[in-house]
Amino acid sequence: MTSSPAPKPDAPADAGADDLQEAAAPACVMSFNAADPSGAGGLAGDISTLAAMGAHALPITTSLMLRDTAEIFDHHPIDADMVAEQARNVLEDITVAGWKVGFLGSAEAVSAVAEILSDYPDVPLVSYLPNLGWLDDDQAQPYLEAFRELILPATEVLVGNHKTLTDFLLPDWDSERPASARELAVAAGERGTRFVLVTGIMLPTKGGKGTAGAPEQFIDNVLASPQGALTGEKFEMFETSFVGAGDTLSAALAALLAAGAELQAAVGEALAFMDQTLDSGFRPGMGGVVPDRFFWALPPAEDGDGNPDGTSDGPVLPDPDTPETKGKSAPRRVH
Repeated sequence: MTSSPAPKPDAPADAGADDLQEAAAPACVMSFNAADPSGAGGLAGDISTLAAMGAHALPITTSLMLRDTAEIFDHHPIDADMVAEQARNVLEDITVAGWKVGFLGSAEAVSAVAEILSDYPDVPLVSYLPNLGWLDDDQAQPYLEAFRELILPATEVLVGNHKTLTDFLLPDWDSERPASARELAVAAGERGTRFVLVTGIMLPTKGGKGTAGAPEQFIDNVLASPQGALTGEKFEMFETSFVGAGDTLSAALAALLAAGAELQAAVGEALAFMDQTLDSGFRPGMGGVVPDRFFWALPPAEDGDGNPDGTSDGPVLPDPDTPETKGKSAPRRVH
């Protein structure tokens, strides 16, 4: 479990105003993502996650989503030149320490964003590939091809659900055996991506009894390079639906890398942060549970709240790629 962000150390008494401002300044992370009016994912999720992790968000709108907490109805992509102009204006003023790429809206916007990223090759990029099953094929195919050709070469860590990444990176995979995280990392590495963070890898069913007496089902979440798996966390599946989980996980990782954290430690901390946001998650409407990224700002629980052993029945780390789907199983962290 992760604790609240640590307070910054006090500056020396003789520090000047400029020194104080510089010492207190958070890392600035530019996020390219869609505007989500439900506040669960997209730019709203990125902004709140980055702020909760102690970073300053530089949000660039790539598309206007028409959705609620249950489903996506449609979207209206922002003109690619306008996407680029939003970013260029900010970048002429502010030094960026990290990038987060989410849904970019169109193949043209992918090209515009890739051109900007190419000017900053040393700034770490976390790319999140959501499930785009809601998008028409005539929009999805050119978008994914552009993402594959232009975004992957600049990506430090590609985050996504196991099935989504398999369909994207290994479209001809026909083995009964699921692709391993390493095999996905090899495929991504051929496009220039250094690491993949694969979520929702199904593990063999255990013999014990889980929710409603069903056998326990576990999933794995693995950080891998083309050389092999580096670190990971195992979670138990529970019947709960989440919204905005993948954006939360990837934005948390982007904030940590922007602050200079080592990759494996950053992945562990991002997963722990996700654990807490979903443990404190809430359902604002009739759809899925929304992560509470500011769980650490909540007052302490009153005596008698929660279970007798002090644990919570709330959901924990979800499968980040199935937030829009009702009734799907979501994982709970195994402590």
